Amino acid sequence: MKCGVLGLGAMGAGMAANLQRAGLLAACWNRGPGRTRGLPGVSTPAAAAQRCDLLLLSVSRDADVLEVLQALLPGVRQGLVVADTSTVSGATCVKAAALLAERGAHFLDCPVSGGVEGARAGSLVMLVGGDAKRLEQVQPALEAVASRIFHMGPTGAGQAAKAVNQLMAAGINQAVTEALAFGELLDLDLERLIEALAGGAAGNWFLNHRGRTMARGEFEPGFKLALHHKDLEICRSMARAAGGGALPILEMTLAHYAELMQEGAGELDISSLYRLKRRRLAQKPRND
Repeated sequence: MKCGVLGLGAMGAGMAANLQRAGLLAACWNRGPGRTRGLPGVSTPAAAAQRCDLLLLSVSRDADVLEVLQALLPGVRQGLVVADTSTVSGATCVKAAALLAERGAHFLDCPVSGGVEGARAGSLVMLVGGDAKRLEQVQPALEAVASRIFHMGPTGAGQAAKAVNQLMAAGINQAVTEALAFGELLDLDLERLIEALAGGAAGNWFLNHRGRTMARGEFEPGFKLALHHKDLEICRSMARAAGGGALPILEMTLAHYAELMQEGAGELDISSLYRLKRRRLAQKPRND
């Protein structure tokens, strides 16, 4: 199966590298220059569509997904499958699927979880919405980038599952950053504390992969705060469309992220929430 990757950011670059190692990469494209060096680059998304049986799309926002899809349409051949690994709304998935269906092509919403580390290691978790038979057709290629692939239902179901993941990630971020700031307030050795907690009931991926770096004040992005803020806004819209009530963790995290983004932290990792937690814990309560 000939595969292509459209969008070579932090996630797309890792996926392209793994497809190339598997001998499956036939084309890749990126909006900005210089990212295709050492890869089979093409000048347009349409050129990638002409070469490939499966295209993986990795961009940031709903408008980007639809823009790239419009750009690849002139090159679409019957039977092409586009697997969108971006995090976007279910409504965008429906539009994308309709655009491709008009050309005899197919769309799968395939948002991923696992961060930059997972993209590089080929160990992403992929949550798929769309036709199950189409997923079965392309799954051998997708296994080059994802170690766990779950069909969640029809078009848009992958994004719905990813929304649940993003809300859960927000809660974990809130808990871990606040708890470690609390540990610092109590004058504990954070390196020792993280080691002790990692094997117990409070242990989790985020603590293991971000705890030590945040304790050292290092916030190199594995998942950018501004992108998680965007994803949580999608969660809010989906909850409202479904007729749901308030999601307190979501609203608190959006407010905290907005404050950090105003301070210029939008391009940092979501673990930079630790900065805000430390600051707030250092403020002595008023005796009203």
